[in-house]
Amino acid sequence: MRVAAVDDDPAQLSLLASTMRAMGHGCHTFTSGKALLRAMRTETFDLLLVDWQMPDMSGPDLVMWIREKVSTTLPVMFVTVRDEECDIVRGLNCGADDYMCKPVRVGELMARTRALLRRGRSGQQEQSDVRRFGDVEFDTRTRAVTMKGSPIDLRGREYDLALFLFKNVGQPLSRRHLTEALWGFGVELNSRTLDTLVSMVRGKMKLRPENGFKLGAVYNVGYRLDVLGDGSAGAATK
Repeated sequence: MRVAAVDDDPAQLSLLASTMRAMGHGCHTFTSGKALLRAMRTETFDLLLVDWQMPDMSGPDLVMWIREKVSTTLPVMFVTVRDEECDIVRGLNCGADDYMCKPVRVGELMARTRALLRRGRSGQQEQSDVRRFGDVEFDTRTRAVTMKGSPIDLRGREYDLALFLFKNVGQPLSRRHLTEALWGFGVELNSRTLDTLVSMVRGKMKLRPENGFKLGAVYNVGYRLDVLGDGSAGAATK
């Protein structure tokens, strides 16, 4: 998963980042609210960890802006020294999903992060080998893919990309988000590598409007897979 943490205290940012990376997540750090907002013009994340007091804006103002302009469902957790009941109520009422008081306890941070990410995936954890999205079926054990019962030959990262896109139907995914999901945090690729991979998946799966799908570029961000028509093909089942 891809996490963004914003805090004006470098030591706190280092703790948050090291904890997220120990959990296997990529973590991108920001020292001001405006820096995070600038990044979110072209980047996407799976979870935000937000401080309350920053030099340029308050945490509640940041969260309210994100809820209004970016996403109503992106998991957000305050990590702050403010521990009064009125602050916790305000933080949750402004749109945060959870609230954690400093000093940070690493075990608690990990547990709350796991809970938020489970919630963010809407309960779609892989508890069986088969993931179904309408007429599209992924077998996560054999890495086989079928569409309307017909096999599709996806190999290596083609399979990984296709499954990741279907898990995030309708969501714009930044190029770096996709790169980190497929190759890992901190990997630098030729700019054409991801584009070529997307083109291969689009062609092999025939993700075109006449077949009920649209896999297209999102300007200055990355890519998004949309299900056209009644949307039944995008509903994930087990």
